[in-house]
Amino acid sequence: MKVAYLGPHGSFSEEAAFKTFKNGEADWQLCDSILEVLEAVGDRKVEKGIVPIENSIEGTINITADGLLANNLFIEEEVVFPVSLKLLVNEGAKVSEIREVWSISPALAQCKDYIRKAAVKTKEFDSTSSAARALKEQGRLDAGAIASSAAARLFDLQIANNSVQDNGENHTRFIVVGKRSAEFLPFHKRDKIMLLIAPALDQSGVLSSILNVFSALSINLTWIESRPTKKRLGTYHFFLEAETGQDAERTSKALKILRAFGHEVQVLGSYNTTRL
Repeated sequence: MKVAYLGPHGSFSEEAAFKTFKNGEADWQLCDSILEVLEAVGDRKVEKGIVPIENSIEGTINITADGLLANNLFIEEEVVFPVSLKLLVNEGAKVSEIREVWSISPALAQCKDYIRKAAVKTKEFDSTSSAARALKEQGRLDAGAIASSAAARLFDLQIANNSVQDNGENHTRFIVVGKRSAEFLPFHKRDKIMLLIAPALDQSGVLSSILNVFSALSINLTWIESRPTKKRLGTYHFFLEAETGQDAERTSKALKILRAFGHEVQVLGSYNTTRL
């Protein structure tokens, strides 16, 4: 089975991928961006992909949410992965002399307090591991990379600070996606469902009326995200994740009521959660 993930080697996505799929189960394909992972699945170059969709500090990764729709993908599994961001430096570098830190944008955003207190400049890379690799290749002693301990081992870098993230309880939520097809139906005994709801009318209180449907059926919502429809300025659709499977009776009722109100409802996934 071919599985795509965000590379290069030493990235958090690689760690999550290796822990999600059993040894020998996957034929790996490394991609340069999240969008490339999703497109590889959408174009059927690989069977599955694993990508981050949300971080407990920084929030939703919008390119993943939008890419799900653009490539007609289906969520098959959710994986919650603990993230520990570390400051990596070349041998001989002193923390007091670090003037610049490198990493991927979401990782830099998760370390705002450290960056502000250290009064250092930032430089963005495609991944945490690419920042670590560039640091090693350039041999800079006045720069550091925010990455994982795996990247430190891979590129022979020193860990100068064991935790530079704003919150010690830092987790990233990954999703395993496949190409939407009839084989995904039906679903049984799943923990969650992901929906995309396009309101029937752009009017005051429309989101509240949608949420009331779930409240009336005692369905707990765990994630709500609005994204522009990209059709007209000011128009949005909503991603909703709920603690109920697609096979549950109350889920069926909720979908029927929402569609009766004229809302467009698409099921983006029905899946279980794995905590690594």
